[in-house]
Amino acid sequence: MTNTPRLGLPAIEAAQAQKHVTHNEALVLLDALMQLAVESRLLTTPPGSPLEGACYIPAQGATGAWSGWSGQVALFTGGGWLRIVPASGLKAWVRAERLTITYEDGTWRDGIALTIHGGRVTLRAKEEELTLSGAFVETSDPAFIPDRAIVLGVSSRTTLAITGASSYGLESWGTPPNLATCSGLHSIQPTMGSSVRPPSMPIPKFA
Repeated sequence: MTNTPRLGLPAIEAAQAQKHVTHNEALVLLDALMQLAVESRLLTTPPGSPLEGACYIPAQGATGAWSGWSGQVALFTGGGWLRIVPASGLKAWVRAERLTITYEDGTWRDGIALTIHGGRVTLRAKEEELTLSGAFVETSDPAFIPDRAIVLGVSSRTTLAITGASSYGLESWGTPPNLATCSGLHSIQPTMGSSVRPPSMPIPKFA
C-alpha cells in the first residue's frame, strides 16, 4: 500500500478489499494533522486518561508506549497510541504553552522566522495578576522579560481602587518608571511603546 508523499496518508489500491478501513485511517490522520493542536511537548510518558483524538509531542527520553517517539506526534485513537512522523514545515499549536511551533531541520522550533543555523524571531505575550501591597510588588517569574527582549507593548488593568496614591508605575527594578504610568482607576490603562532589556537589567516591578 502506498502513502501520500507529505502527510503519509494511506492510499486506496486498485481492487482493494475493505476500502473503508484505509479510507477511515486516512481520515483519522487528516483530522489530527490539519491545524494540528498538541496538549503538551514536555511529557516523557503517556497521560493516564487521554481523550480520543488527543495529540502530544513526546519529550526527549520518552518511555512506555512512547518509547522511541521523542519529537514525533503521538495520537490517541481507538484506545491506543499511533505514531505520526512530522513532515518538514508542519506547524502545531501547543495548548499548554499557548504557542505555535514549527517542525524544521529535524526538530520543533518556535518563532515567526527561522534561519538554517538556529536563529529565530519569536513573539511572546506574557500576563500576570499582581496585588499591590506596600511600596511595590515584583513579578514572580524572574524571566518575565527575557534578556535582550524587545518590549513592544505594556498594558495594565486596575481592578481595585488604589488608596494613598493617585497613580502607580510599571518599571524595571532600579530604574524610573520606564514601562508605564497609570492612574488608580477601575479601568484598563493601556500604554504602547518599545524598549530593549539588556542582559544586566533586573526583572520588572510594579510600584
